[in-house]
Amino acid sequence: MGIVQVSSETAFQNSPEEVYDFVTDPRNWVEVYPGSEMIEGVERLPLEVGDIWHEAGDSPHRYSWRLVTAHRPWRWVFQSHGALAHDRENGTGGYTGIMTVSYSFLSPGEGVTVFHRSMTLEVPKGAELPPGLIRNFDPTYIDRYHAAVKKALNG
Repeated sequence: MGIVQVSSETAFQNSPEEVYDFVTDPRNWVEVYPGSEMIEGVERLPLEVGDIWHEAGDSPHRYSWRLVTAHRPWRWVFQSHGALAHDRENGTGGYTGIMTVSYSFLSPGEGVTVFHRSMTLEVPKGAELPPGLIRNFDPTYIDRYHAAVKKALNG
């Protein structure tokens, strides 16, 4: 098995609830996450464990996600559902693997929230990864995401 993992954390001058509520609405990702251009399947909030939604960027591929943990305002975890990078139009193709994204929100003191984001990709031994996927594991993507969330929350 092959495993790729990246994580980063940032301190926010917002409550854990405020940060949690913003980042756990996938519709906000198109505003703040590099490469996320389309979200489908989010009809109501908060999302509940087992809910599935879809994300796509500037490629012909998309990812489907399933919520696996939701404990406001402490932890939120979602995992890929089905093939990674399957065809955006008809759902065919894609790659074998499991991607897990985990958010945690810690409050070390009044008025401070540490937002930690971790992304792990597990693939079978010898699996070929989709072109461009590894660039999503560049830590600067998470740091850009955190900076954009901070800007969105604080103007």
